[in-house]
Order: sequence, then structure tokens, then C-alpha cells
Amino acid sequence: MTTNDPHTPADRTPGPDSPRRRPASRPALTRRLGIGWTVHGDGRRIAPGEVVAPDERLGWPQTIGVGVQHVMAMFGATVLVPTITGFPVTASLFFSGVGTLLFLVITAGRVPSYLGSSFAFIAPISAAMNQHGIGGALGGVLVTGVALFLVGLVVQRAGVGWIHALMPPVVMGTIVALIGLNLAGSTTQAMVDVPLTTFSTTLAIVVAAVLFKGLLGRLSILLGIIVGYLVALVQGQVDFAPVGQAAWVGLPPFHAPEFHWNVLFLFLPVVLVLVAENIGHVKTVGLMTGRDLEGSYGRALMADGLSTTLSGAGGGVGTTTYAENIGVMASSRVYSTAAYWVAGCTALALAFLPKFGALINTIPAGVLGGAGIILYGMIGVMGVRIWVQNSVDFSNTINLMAAGTGLIVAIANPTLDLGGMQFGGIALGTAMVLVVFHLMTFIARWRGTEPVPADPDGEPYESAEPGRLG
Repeated sequence: MTTNDPHTPADRTPGPDSPRRRPASRPALTRRLGIGWTVHGDGRRIAPGEVVAPDERLGWPQTIGVGVQHVMAMFGATVLVPTITGFPVTASLFFSGVGTLLFLVITAGRVPSYLGSSFAFIAPISAAMNQHGIGGALGGVLVTGVALFLVGLVVQRAGVGWIHALMPPVVMGTIVALIGLNLAGSTTQAMVDVPLTTFSTTLAIVVAAVLFKGLLGRLSILLGIIVGYLVALVQGQVDFAPVGQAAWVGLPPFHAPEFHWNVLFLFLPVVLVLVAENIGHVKTVGLMTGRDLEGSYGRALMADGLSTTLSGAGGGVGTTTYAENIGVMASSRVYSTAAYWVAGCTALALAFLPKFGALINTIPAGVLGGAGIILYGMIGVMGVRIWVQNSVDFSNTINLMAAGTGLIVAIANPTLDLGGMQFGGIALGTAMVLVVFHLMTFIARWRGTEPVPADPDGEPYESAEPGRLG
């Protein structure tokens, strides 16, 4: 029954300052933060043909289970980078967790992703560490993060067209490839000094990648490190003394950055790689979820830039979106960002366990070298994959010379001091491919000598179908 009594609760309209209006604003706030999930179905099962969308979640027990899978998928690579470079593992885990949560908030929960340690930082960090210690390396990481944030700001306003013009597929593929090839030399010492441990680790990784199905297959790096660790342990190559001395609970070892201009330019190529990784990751997630995420490119870059900036300010390595976790989403059909909140919080919890960090630091050089053979090789081949996927024409002299010049300079790995600033193989290789490509293109168009395919009537090249490893 209705009534015209203005004091009837059913018809009472709260005033604009009434506290009863506040709960209504909470859903809008949670949507802006990307935490306003709705429960998918009954919260326990996913019907055939369905997926759990980024703004949905399963029940919390199931969500936590998927989150733990994400932690396992990212763990091997995330702890390997600080271990290789000599950075504190727990600090890197801390900023990895913080960065992931920031990424989810800044992208408003539209892009499910984990931010782990980027392998693109290994070479410049190692070079900076040799000259200025961890403080000098952190300064480079911080500057890289600021630069990436500014790129994201421009992309958010102007789009990504200018990035494609600056770095067409032949240039971007070369930059990615030269980073992996430049790092190849860092595995030499391990191969010579402890060949059994090194190649046992490598063999374990490649076998695990194809031997196991599901989650175990995606944990091949982690499984390979465990096998290599056991091989090293049998040979007496592991020292557990630091583990016994470490506390069970404590703060991560934070460090302040220092800025040395002579090494900052070593980090500039990393910005270009991080741009490519982020945009590629967002594009892939959009295809998998059936959503148009082009408007999130800028936010994703800004989020990763802010994450890397904070990491450099406190003692962690730079971060990037992780392809490893895409496999977990594909197999579980759970794209919920709630699972990534679980993963980020788990990384934060592990960061406050110094004994855990000390245990990770006992990984011997042979294991790191064996994993590096796989990881650096994969980085190199990822550059080649960019060429293949975009049908780069290497009968075109411009493409051929630009890519070849950049790769050779990076592999030769010279170090030049110019005006008090130091440029290594990666920075010089990146500069060469950019200069050669754009200079040759400009002159060829000006003179009307732009190359044409060597055999215009020939059959176009078609790449083979991708396998399980992508």
C-alpha cells in the first residue's frame, strides 16, 4: 500500500548532504579503482565456452587458487633478474607486488597483468653496478621509469601512431633481438667453470617445457632452476651459511638511488623495449578477452613507468608486464584482476621474509648461467618473431642493413665514452638501427631509389604455424 505521507520511509528522498547517499558512491569508486568485481555464475564453476572477465571473479577460495598460480608463473623470472644483477631479491619482490597493484588501479582493472622483473635491465644494471654500485644502477632504473611514464602520457593523449613511425617492425624486432644477443657473453664463464650444472639447468628447462602439460609446462624455468640447484648441491656449490644468519621476518633492504650521467644513456634502449612489451601485452589481452583495450595503452605505459620509478627509488629492478601469466589465464579461462590482486599481495608478503631472500641468493652461478642460455636466447628470438609476424621484407636493402648493423654493433659490445657519457653495445646498437633505417629511408625517398622486392613475382613468405611455445 502506498501513502502520500512525506515521512513514510519508502517515499523519503534523502537530501544532497544526507549520509544515506554515501553508500551509493562506493560502487563508482570501486569501479574507478578496478575492484568492483561481480561474482561469475555460482562462483565455483565456469561453463563450457565461458570465461571469467576482468571485472568478474570466482569465489575467493577459487580466486586465491588462481592467484597462487600467477605467483608461481612469475616467480622464476622475477627473482632471477635481481639474483643475476646482485640486487636484493626481497626488495625486488616488494616493488613487483606494489607495481602490480598500482598497475591494476591505474588501468581501472581493465588489463589483467602482473608486473615482474624485466630482463631488458640486466645489461645496463650490470654495467652501472661495475662503476657506481647499486646506487648508480638504481638511478638508471628510476630515470627509465620516468621516461616510460612520459611516453605513456603522450600515448594517452596522441595515440601510438608516432611509436609505429619511429619504430616500425624491422626496428623494434632488431632492438629486442640485440638485447638478448648482447647478453649471450654473460653465460660464457658458467659454461667453462661449471659445465655440468650449467647445461643440466638448460636441459631441465627445455625438457620441462614440452614434457609437462598445463601449469607445470609453464613453470619450466622454475623447474629447471630447481633441478640445476639440486645438481649444484650434490657438487657442493651451494653455501647455506647466509640463510642461517638471516632473520625470519624483517623489512626488505631498501637502497637510495644515485645519479651518474655517464651511465644513464645505457638505460635508454630499455624504454623502447618496455613500450613494445606493454603495448603488445595489452593488445594480446584485448584479443583474449574480446575487449577493445586500445584506450588503455597509455595508462598501461604510465602504470609500468610509475612502478619502475618507485622500484628505482627504493632498491628494486625495473618492471614490465609478464607474458608468463597470459598462459595461466588462457588455461584457467580466468581473466579476473582479483587473481592478480592476490598475486601482488603474495609477492608483498614474501618480501618481508629475509630468510627466503637469502635462500634465493644461494642459487649458484652455474644455475644462473644455464637459465640465462634459455632466457637470453628467447629474448633474441622474440625479436625475430616480431619480424616474422609483421612480414618484414629482408629483400629490402634498408631493412637488411638497418637490422644487420644494429645486431653486429650490439654483439661486438663496444663501450664508448663520449663527452663524459658512456654508451654500451645495446645503446649503440639501438642508435645504429634507428639512425641507419631512418637515414636510408629519407635519402631513398628523396632520390626515388627506395628498394623494391628482389623478386616481385615470387611467392610471399609464409611463416609456419606457431607451436605450443608460441
